[in-house]
Amino acid sequence: MSAATSLSRRRATIVIPLVLAGLSTLGPFSIDAPFPAFPQMGTDFGVDAAQMQLVVSAYLFAFGAMSVFHGPISDALGRKPVMLAGVTAYGIASLAAAFAPNLAVLLLCRVAQGISAGGGVIVSRTIIRDLFEGAEAQRLMSRVTMIFGLAPAIAPVVGGALLQIGRWPVIFVFQAGIALALISAVTLLLPETHPASRRTSLSIGGVLQPLGRVARDLAYQRLAWAALLAQASWFIYIGGAAIYVAGLLGRGESDYWVLFFPMVAGVILGSWVSGRTAGRIGGRAIISIGFGITALGALLGVALASLPGAATVPSAIIAPSVMTFGACVAYPTTQLSLLDLFPANRGAAASLGACQGLIFNASVTAWLVPSLAGAVRDFAIAAVVLCAGCLALWTWHLLAARRPLPTPEHTETLEPEF
Repeated sequence: MSAATSLSRRRATIVIPLVLAGLSTLGPFSIDAPFPAFPQMGTDFGVDAAQMQLVVSAYLFAFGAMSVFHGPISDALGRKPVMLAGVTAYGIASLAAAFAPNLAVLLLCRVAQGISAGGGVIVSRTIIRDLFEGAEAQRLMSRVTMIFGLAPAIAPVVGGALLQIGRWPVIFVFQAGIALALISAVTLLLPETHPASRRTSLSIGGVLQPLGRVARDLAYQRLAWAALLAQASWFIYIGGAAIYVAGLLGRGESDYWVLFFPMVAGVILGSWVSGRTAGRIGGRAIISIGFGITALGALLGVALASLPGAATVPSAIIAPSVMTFGACVAYPTTQLSLLDLFPANRGAAASLGACQGLIFNASVTAWLVPSLAGAVRDFAIAAVVLCAGCLALWTWHLLAARRPLPTPEHTETLEPEF
C-alpha cells in the first residue's frame, strides 16, 4: 500500500470503496430506476412500450460508444478531472431529462447521460489499483463489487418509491442529486491517483495508441475473454429474464425477484469470499477456484434441468446463483490482473475491457438468448458451453504465463499472486 501511506486506514478501507462503489452504481441506477415510470412516460409522450425501450437503448449505445475513451483520457489528464467532468455532465443531463417535453428531447438527454456516465463508472475502476497493491487491492476491489452488486436490485425499488412522491421527472431529479453527492465526494474524499509524471499525451495518437497496444496484447485478451465468458454464463439469465422467468417458469410480472435476489446474493457472497481470501490464497488460485465453481454450477444446471420439475423454483434458480457466486469469487482478481498488465495505461485497459463487455453482453442478449426460449435445459447447455470457453482460455493463459513474456510492460504482473 506504498502509494497510500498518507491515507488513514479508515479512509482507505471504508470511505474510498464507498465512493468508488457510488460511482459504479451510476450505470444500474441510470438503466433500472426509470423502469417503473415507463407507463407514465409513455402516456405523457403518447408513445407505446416499444418506443419507450429507446430510453434504455439510447443510454446504452452512448455509454458503449464513449466507454473506450474515458480511460485513455484519464491516463492523460488524471483521474479526478475526468471523473468530475463526467459526473457533472451526467447531473446536468439528468436535470434536463426531468424537464423533457417529448420523447425526442428525453432521448437526447439519455444520450448525454450515457456519454458522460463512463467518466465515473469506468475511471473509478483504476483508482484502487493506482493506490493499492496485492491483497489490499483485492480486498478493496471485493468491497466495491459487493456494494455494486446491490444496485441492480435496489434501483427499480427506488424508482417505484420515488413515484409515490411525484411523477416520472422526480426519478431524473433524483439522478441529478446522486451526481451532486458524487461530485462532492470525489472532490473532498478522493486523492488524485495518477500523478503528472505518469501521464500520457492528450492527443488522438496518445488516446488511440494505448488502446491499440492493449487490444493487440494476447495475454490481456486471453484473460479478458475468460472473464467475459464466465460472466456471460450467468448473464444470459439476466439478459433473458423475461423469457426465463415469465416464459419458462410461468411466473408473473411481479415475480422477477425469484431470479434476481438469489443472483444478487451470489454477487455479494462471491465478492465477500474474494475479499476474505486475499493474501491467503494466490491470485491465480482464486481465479481458478472461481472459474471452477462457475463451471460446476453450469453442469449442475444441466443435471437439474434433466429432472422432473426443472421449470420450478428453487430447482431452476440454483444453478445461475452458483455460477454468479463463482464468477464473482474470481472477478476482483481478474480485473486487477488486467489492469496490472498495463501499469502505464490502466485507464486504457479498463476502458477496453468495459467496451468489450458491453458489446459482448449486448450481442449475447440480442442473438443467443432468444434461441434459448425452448426449455430451461437450453439455458443450462448454453452456460456449459460458455464456461468451457472460459476454462479453455484460462488454461491457455496459465500455460503461457510459465514462459517469459517479451514486453517489459508485463514483467511486474507475470505472477500476480495477490
